[in-house]
Amino acid sequence: MREKRISVVDLARMKTEGEKIAVLTAYDATFARVLETAGVEVLLVGDSLGMVVQGQATTLPVSVDDMVYHTAAVVRGSRRALVVADMPFLSCATPAMALEAAGRLMQRGGAQMVKLEGGRRRLEVVEALVAEGIPVCGHLGLLPQSVHKLGGYRVQGRGAEEAGRLVADAEALQAAGADMLVLECVPSALAERVSRALRIPVIGIGAGVGCDGQVLVLYDMLGMGPENPPRFIEDFLVGQGSVAAAVKQYVREVKAGRFPGPEHGFE
Repeated sequence: MREKRISVVDLARMKTEGEKIAVLTAYDATFARVLETAGVEVLLVGDSLGMVVQGQATTLPVSVDDMVYHTAAVVRGSRRALVVADMPFLSCATPAMALEAAGRLMQRGGAQMVKLEGGRRRLEVVEALVAEGIPVCGHLGLLPQSVHKLGGYRVQGRGAEEAGRLVADAEALQAAGADMLVLECVPSALAERVSRALRIPVIGIGAGVGCDGQVLVLYDMLGMGPENPPRFIEDFLVGQGSVAAAVKQYVREVKAGRFPGPEHGFE
């Protein structure tokens, strides 16, 4: 009998009990098994695969077919972790498009949750997905799919007006039925403010230690990322004897609230 997977109910309980949630990206069955064995609770099949697996300059070329393929591989390699699949660029421009793409990610890919970028402009899409019983993870702050509009990979939410918009977006996504939220590259104080304001778990990446959990791109935390990595990345393979040991160390540091440290966040 297969082990019961972690659910959105379990993640909500972890937030309530103050237990940090360890999340990493995964793109294939072998890494999925290693990460899950090391204690990672959520496996994010990120459209970051476009850059770290396919060698693309951005995440924009990633298709729904790509996401279905990699999600299915991760699901086959895992037994207990919650598997979240990214909705790729333009796959959720309308509720109808989002339902079609999410249906494929769940039926053919086996995902247990989908993640989409954007705030209040995505509410109709989130509501349509939730109405069909599809768990949704929101994504605010730095939105890689909007990198050309944002003018590059830059910290978001600085200044009172921009911070207020982000908080309003987060609360609106929760009200629309989202079960989890990712905050990327936002000031640490703002991320903690959002985490305290929401009932749903908030997962940070470049968002300080005040979130309910942390996520990194797998290859980044193994020191296989860019030559000059962003400040929120730490190479957990240093001093460890294997990939498995590095992932276990990452989980320990996240669970203990030691990662990220003050040096990994933004003001």
